[in-house]
Amino acid sequence: MAQLMEKKFELPALPYEFGDLEPTISAEIMMLHYTKHHNAYVTNLNKALEQYAEAEMRNDLPAMIALEPAIRFNGGGHINHSIFWTNLAPVSKGGGTPPKGPLADAINTHFGSLQRFIDEMNAKTGAIQGSGWGWLGLDKASKALRLTTCSNQDPLSTQGLIPLLGIDVWEHAYYLQYKNVRPDYLKAIWNVINWQNVSERYSQALS
Repeated sequence: MAQLMEKKFELPALPYEFGDLEPTISAEIMMLHYTKHHNAYVTNLNKALEQYAEAEMRNDLPAMIALEPAIRFNGGGHINHSIFWTNLAPVSKGGGTPPKGPLADAINTHFGSLQRFIDEMNAKTGAIQGSGWGWLGLDKASKALRLTTCSNQDPLSTQGLIPLLGIDVWEHAYYLQYKNVRPDYLKAIWNVINWQNVSERYSQALS
């Protein structure tokens, strides 16, 4: 059991300071989102995995099954946020700069233009009932881009897609700044999207 839990998941380092995404995302939101919410997912994931390992050692199948929702929720929260932080960048470091190269070509092919893609993703993501995520993913088999949504903290891998760009629409991601007007948050966030990171993920997914 000690060997199973020797490596614990950790909160990844942010590639920028809490206030670097202002005015699009306030420093207060970033601080709470990262140090409280994401940190809680990591803490609870490690706890659930430790309990799972102990149950597995006992061959306690009912206990193992009972822990699966906690692992899915907290593990998904950790996966999703780890991607989300890198999908964002300060304007001074390229945030909001439109994509170029293969990703730009693929977006134009699949959606007609970057703006049509943004409009479609905002519409789909804005329509999520309750909490969840909007995603641009890659279908590895067909090499096609896909727009989809996931409920709560379900990771995109549950739909068989490789995540490229995720937008968090849990209220903790925007409520302190945008209140209940989710469309305003979705309109603004494109100002800090790190298209270089999304492009790198696209190239890696194709390889």
